Amino acid sequence: MAEQKISEIMETTMEKIKTMVDANTIIGDTIIVDDIAIIPVSKLSFGFVSGASDFAGKNNGSQVFAGGGGAGATVNPIGFLVVKDGDVKMLPVVCEQTLAAKAIDMLPELTQKVKALFKKKDSTEIIEE
Repeated sequence: MAEQKISEIMETTMEKIKTMVDANTIIGDTIIVDDIAIIPVSKLSFGFVSGASDFAGKNNGSQVFAGGGGAGATVNPIGFLVVKDGDVKMLPVVCEQTLAAKAIDMLPELTQKVKALFKKKDSTEIIEE
């Protein structure tokens, strides 16, 4: 009997998840602008938990069932698929870079600043002489 009740709890919870989430949650409706198709893409994460127990009742010693279940979901937009002239490109919503990648991106600018600093030092030494 307890197994049947646990099964019912799980089925109810899963049905609720199905009503919250479908394929349109991940791949959105296509937006057409001139000759460009834009398709929103999202990341879906969800969790599910269920539990139950049978135990003896206090008054008459009969078995008592207690159980519950729950679920949660998050949807995060990650980008857009852009289709134009048969080419497909993914445009991310956020560009997450690691610290190393940021440092490498900054390297040319930093090199120019260091060179400029040394040029200034060399020119001031010449003027002072």
